Amino acid sequence: MAFDHYVAICKPLHYLVIMRPWVCVVLLVVSWTGGFVHSAFQIGTIYGLPFCGPNVIDQFTCDMYPLLQLVCGDTYVTGLLVIANGGLMCVIMFLLLLMSYAVIILSLKNLSQEGRRKALSTCGSHITVVVLFFVSSIFIYARPAKTFPIDKSLSVFYMVITSMLNPFIYTLRNSEMTNAMKKLWKISHIRSNSKCLHKSIKKLGNPSEGALSQHRGNCSVPQQ
Repeated sequence: MAFDHYVAICKPLHYLVIMRPWVCVVLLVVSWTGGFVHSAFQIGTIYGLPFCGPNVIDQFTCDMYPLLQLVCGDTYVTGLLVIANGGLMCVIMFLLLLMSYAVIILSLKNLSQEGRRKALSTCGSHITVVVLFFVSSIFIYARPAKTFPIDKSLSVFYMVITSMLNPFIYTLRNSEMTNAMKKLWKISHIRSNSKCLHKSIKKLGNPSEGALSQHRGNCSVPQQ
């Protein structure tokens, strides 16, 4: 997504030439392959470790550091491998993303004010999600193999909350979806007012025009 935003903002006239379908497929395959190799390496580091005692961890998922607490042996080397594989990867990817957005921000001086506004609107939401995800991930994995009570909250944050933010943000940025939500709100607003006015007429029996106008005004605000 960072590369896509970079091409769209810095090289808009060459976007269709650079972001061809095969380029998107390559980027997707590379990201999937990197995730698979990363997970396979983590599994390989703990596969031969001796486990003993209760098979219960104080975590919502079977994460590496809580799992290492169950090992009946020295986990110093394994902890360093986890830091190198998880924490270092998070730091490098985070820095690369920040560098890409730094290049984008520096290129905004060549755009008009309207172009800058659109570019910042496009990148702002993604930068926010990136910072929230990687800061919490770096705190979890770029440290010695220890667990803290806050780890469970952070794991839910970077695995669930940040994953929900992207579709939510891009849904709100879609003009068709925004217009549909506005129409739905207007329809529900009209129905709520109609029900309120109908109840007022039924309660008053045969109200005068002044009383009807007063109750119509009272029903102009949606009922909570």
